Amino acid sequence: MSKHYLNPLFSPKSIAVFGASNTESSIGFFVFQNLLKSNYKGDLYPINPKYEKILDHVAYASIKEIGGQPIDLAIIVTPAKIVPDIIEACGEYGVKMAVIISAAFSAKQEKKVVTNAKRYGLRFIGTNSSGIMHPRMGLNAMFTVDCAKPGNLALVSQSGALCSAVLDWSCFSDVGFSTIVSMGTSADLDFGEILDYLVSDPQTQGILLYIENVHQARSFMSGLRAAARIKPVVVIKTGRHGNTLNAVMSHSGTKISHDDVFDVALQRAGVVRVSTFGQLFSAAETLAFRYKAQGNRLAIVTNGTGPSIMAVDRATDLGIPLAQLSQKTLASLNKEFSSTWSQNNPIDVIGDAPPEYYQKAVSICLQDDNVNGVVIILTPKAMSSPLETAKVIVEIAETSHKPLLACWMGGKEVEESHRLFVQARIPEFHTPEAAVDAFYYLSAYHQNQQFLLQTPASLGHLEKPDVEGARMIIENVLAQRRKVLTEMESKALLGAFRIPIINTAIAHNANEALVLAESMGFPIAMKVNSSDILKDVLHKSDVGGVKLNLQNARSIGEAFNSIIQQVQIKFPNARIDGVTIERMIRKPNGRELMVGMIRDPIFGPVITFGVGGTMIEVMDDIAVSLPPLNRYLANTMINKTRIAKLLDEFRQMPSVNRQALENVLLRVSEMVCELPWLQEIDINPLIIDENDAVAVDARIVIDYYTAVPDRYAFMAIHPYPTHLVTHWHLPDGTDITIRPIRPEDADSEKKFIHNLSDEAKYFRFMQTLPELTPMMLVRFTQIDYDREMALVVVTEQDKQEIEVGAARYSINPDGESCEFALVIADEWQHHGIAHRLMSCLIDTSRARGLKFMQGEVLTNNHNMLKLMNKLEFVAVVDAEDRSVTLVTKHL
Repeated sequence: MSKHYLNPLFSPKSIAVFGASNTESSIGFFVFQNLLKSNYKGDLYPINPKYEKILDHVAYASIKEIGGQPIDLAIIVTPAKIVPDIIEACGEYGVKMAVIISAAFSAKQEKKVVTNAKRYGLRFIGTNSSGIMHPRMGLNAMFTVDCAKPGNLALVSQSGALCSAVLDWSCFSDVGFSTIVSMGTSADLDFGEILDYLVSDPQTQGILLYIENVHQARSFMSGLRAAARIKPVVVIKTGRHGNTLNAVMSHSGTKISHDDVFDVALQRAGVVRVSTFGQLFSAAETLAFRYKAQGNRLAIVTNGTGPSIMAVDRATDLGIPLAQLSQKTLASLNKEFSSTWSQNNPIDVIGDAPPEYYQKAVSICLQDDNVNGVVIILTPKAMSSPLETAKVIVEIAETSHKPLLACWMGGKEVEESHRLFVQARIPEFHTPEAAVDAFYYLSAYHQNQQFLLQTPASLGHLEKPDVEGARMIIENVLAQRRKVLTEMESKALLGAFRIPIINTAIAHNANEALVLAESMGFPIAMKVNSSDILKDVLHKSDVGGVKLNLQNARSIGEAFNSIIQQVQIKFPNARIDGVTIERMIRKPNGRELMVGMIRDPIFGPVITFGVGGTMIEVMDDIAVSLPPLNRYLANTMINKTRIAKLLDEFRQMPSVNRQALENVLLRVSEMVCELPWLQEIDINPLIIDENDAVAVDARIVIDYYTAVPDRYAFMAIHPYPTHLVTHWHLPDGTDITIRPIRPEDADSEKKFIHNLSDEAKYFRFMQTLPELTPMMLVRFTQIDYDREMALVVVTEQDKQEIEVGAARYSINPDGESCEFALVIADEWQHHGIAHRLMSCLIDTSRARGLKFMQGEVLTNNHNMLKLMNKLEFVAVVDAEDRSVTLVTKHL
């Protein structure tokens, strides 16, 4: 691949500084001086018509006066009003990157800056940025006092003040950075594209993000997920406790904060979220160590009761469970320490414990399968040996795959121990709380990485939904200029997606109600049928619009008239289309739940789950998740709620059918993915027992939606693209399916690559590759469909699906082109599969809005070059390596 398109921004060979100045109190002075002091090796051109020289450098009145010398990057610190003209001048000159430090733009001025930049293909950081820094190449284009030393952490911040604080802190703490970016208003370049660059930057091994708001959810999530697959990412997000104006509320009373949604978004991205400035760097440093936690069960070994209690309190605050020591572990500890130890976790080995006590206690804990990590606390006492004990822990750590975190409390007595831990790359801390925090970061990172790996595939194992029928229902409602579906329409939509519903009918008068009741059988539930009422009340029962458990014919007429009268009194102008009649559901062991969807203004559709019925507003027991879901995500979502405990067996009630509940969540997720008109879904109550789940009441809100090339543009995470599944027959009648790859294809993908001939492997990978490594297998099968596409060709042999071909493209950082790869199993070549598969891949990339498809083909791969010619690719032998032919197709 060619260099990243943002390379001139972070590694420019020449810089023009607009607004550079000799006035020492000005921003232009500080920025230009910092570029000089940081020993920037490229060419510098200060531009300011007021000066002939700036800090001994020739000054230019305009960029035109530079005389045609190429400029990679423009730094702009002038008044806002002239920035649009400067951007236009830079565009005309051929500058492709800019950092706009200028502030105080009006909306009109900023819009003009964006318009002028787009006209010339110029990309920029800002406005209102504090600048950027790339210490390794001596690039300090910030108006700060300090310059960071080179390191492997990248910081991307929406706060310039925080960048300044970080720089001051890093100098004191001896922490280095690969890149620092102050985003400003993100009028052009946003987090997603900056993360793209950092993913490809070998100097960056960890990424810190300070976020105040997100502008483009899809780009943000896609970039974040790509980064987190490769490098630890730690995020601090402000505004966690907004007032009620910063909350999203459904009609039935489900209320979630934007921060709830942001939190689950970060979990799905596989990153760690922290709350404070100090935690930001503590988490980054901890994740940079060699340890990877495989769970969250913690053991604590200590020589002091007080510090261990502090550690337990902090673990409780963070939801970190203390490991339940196995009987074997307890027996081993009793054998070693007799009655002198605490007999429980935390493991107190008494105040004057010698090094060998720590060695035995820690080693025994590490052998316990219930223990995922150990925090070791030492307080210096007369009989303790801090340094010798530290040496023992270092020896244990060399053979342990479980995290060991050291907390040697004190000052002078433990200085050498701390230095030893640093040299041995063992996380070391001065307080028990900090050590527990560090273990939390490791366990949260492990858990969120599991979320990242969840790439929900098609629900092919469930009955296929009637998507077309559901869309027709929505179109009919919108044609009537309505956005709130009636209960009947809402249930019909659920039924189209195979969510179990109560059979419901409409009665327009008391006689029809009686006929329907008799045909359904008593007892009966009766509810007002009015989309107007659904718009204005939380629950129909609040306005007398519901009558339940009607036992006989006489009660039907009375209930019908009562509902109409009471609703008309409360809502005299409401259009009432009779009442709905349904048989009362009888589930003695049933639990009332709520499943739904709310639209977040940033991240779009959000699935909700929690307690149902009229208690929903007061119980505050709601879990949220971003679609698409799979069973792992659905199950995790259920377990986050307090009502999850009531779903298990209790008080002689059997456990509910969890699979049926998961199916409803999966179906709602499927609805959200396939019906972009949906604005809100409330299935309340959803009653579930040991047998099944059934939607008793439902309310759905829709809105107009204009189709765009990316059919899932309204979602923060791209779902499995079921619309790309196609079926085909070979000339000999063999059934062939071409479809996007799924995570569960890992085994078949591994076999497919293993069975390729050495020549086929070499043509595909341009190297000898006997097997796919586990990491490559994950990378090949768990893809972000927004950034790449992998299509596999499968057929059935001996009642088993086998893979016979694969093609994929990855979108280049420019967002306009992609690189492709193709391979067909040796025995399936010359059947037309490659041509068909590549045609599907080309159509997919074209529909994605890409302009070019590119690839590298070995020049001696004659069959591939013939195929490229048939598909109208332009082939050119690489001038630098004639063994490779570059092929390109305009889409």
